[in-house]
Amino acid sequence: MNRRYFFFGSVLAGAVPAAGFGSVPSLRALGYKPYYDKLNVAAIGCGGQGGVILNQAAQTENIVALCDVDEKRAAANFTKFSAAPKYKDFRVMLDKEGKNIDACTIGIPDHMHATVALNAMQRGKHVYVEKPLTRTVWEARLLRDAAAKYKVATQMGNQGYSHEAIRAAAEMVWSGAIGEVKEVHASSTPGTHPTGLQQPANEAGVPSNIDWDLWIGSANMRAFSPDYVPYNWRGFFDFGTGQLGNWGIHALGPVNLALQLGAPVSVELLTQENQSKWTFPTRAVIRYDFPHRGGLPPVSVYWHDSATPDDPNAYKVPGIEEELLLPRSGNLGERGRGPAPRPAAGAPNRNPSARRVGAGGPDVKVYGSQEPLPPPKPGILTGNGAVFIGSKGILSTVERGEGVKLLPESKWKDYTLPPQLLPRSPGHMMDWVRACKGGEQSCSDFNISVPYTEWVLLGVIAFRVPGKLMWDSKAMRFTNSEEANKLLQPVFRKGWELKL
Repeated sequence: MNRRYFFFGSVLAGAVPAAGFGSVPSLRALGYKPYYDKLNVAAIGCGGQGGVILNQAAQTENIVALCDVDEKRAAANFTKFSAAPKYKDFRVMLDKEGKNIDACTIGIPDHMHATVALNAMQRGKHVYVEKPLTRTVWEARLLRDAAAKYKVATQMGNQGYSHEAIRAAAEMVWSGAIGEVKEVHASSTPGTHPTGLQQPANEAGVPSNIDWDLWIGSANMRAFSPDYVPYNWRGFFDFGTGQLGNWGIHALGPVNLALQLGAPVSVELLTQENQSKWTFPTRAVIRYDFPHRGGLPPVSVYWHDSATPDDPNAYKVPGIEEELLLPRSGNLGERGRGPAPRPAAGAPNRNPSARRVGAGGPDVKVYGSQEPLPPPKPGILTGNGAVFIGSKGILSTVERGEGVKLLPESKWKDYTLPPQLLPRSPGHMMDWVRACKGGEQSCSDFNISVPYTEWVLLGVIAFRVPGKLMWDSKAMRFTNSEEANKLLQPVFRKGWELKL
């Protein structure tokens, strides 16, 4: 009997233990704690986004150990949590502090997510792993199987799944507000990481604050480059997943939830600019095709990677003349009474390029043009978000799912939201903390987030292998490309291989 069934079954039977589900002896034995006890959390990755989730966990739980291979990147949180022991090697930390650790937050480069998370789960630790969960499909399935084997609570850090508007957007689609959806377009603005490089990364001496061997971890050893750290690794195929894994996993979240997508039958790179053998291209368009899913029709999902208004392949939303299709800010409004008002005339223009500078935190080199992006054009898809094209209307979501509205805005102004079907979240971190204490399965538990991560990661392969790739999810292979199949699983450095 899984924990989700146990939770709801007990509620319906009126058998909720007074001290919370963590008080049930069998759950205590599995590592769950009563609700009134604080979790002892270890943070692996303490700078950048790793530092963000560390501090979120610290709002309610105990921070008992810190680990980071980069002393400079982690310095602020090493000082803030001065009482916690500090480590560079996560394996040493888990060995020495393991008895005092209940759970781990993991916010590190993509290529090490699976390695660190598996080690923690094998020691019975609950894990919160930043998006996009893993760098490859094989690793994602490994983590799903590991979570089941070691019976731990899990969460992927796609925070949009806990927003109010993403759930309202799904309820709107299910209510028939826009009819049948057979086409979706989602996009991201350019990132700060390198793209379209035509030569290998520049080599340099290793700074004294970084343990380069531990940073490389399971990847093949190579010389240090300032182009990789502290943040721009995400632009390189060997370490990251580009804007697709950085923002696509957010912008596509409402699409995955509302359309219950499951596995696609194909993925194809339609266009790209500045192809590179080392990094992701400057911008691109990828198409995923999904079959019938229960009563839902087949749907094509287009990913516009690093979309800008001057993109010759920019998508024009039919019949929409709004100046800014996907604003950087947006919200649900007052239950159908409309979105937040627009800035007054003459107010500063919050164009998407503003986010690019410093997006990776202090000391992050920003790649590409620093000139402001061209102003938005009427109906042109730009920004971070998604547009659902329905047979009866159009719906858009903003960024991670913070905002939702019908298009054109005149339809949203007087719209009344349908009744709530989905429970609302206490917050993405608290959702996981509750699961760690024996409560309901988190909204991005690996059973939920792995199938989603998997289909998104197929697009990463499409960047590197031309043609329409036919996907057999059950067999976990492409039926028409051995070249693509070679990219489903990483080649591990000797001594870093993974197994359950």
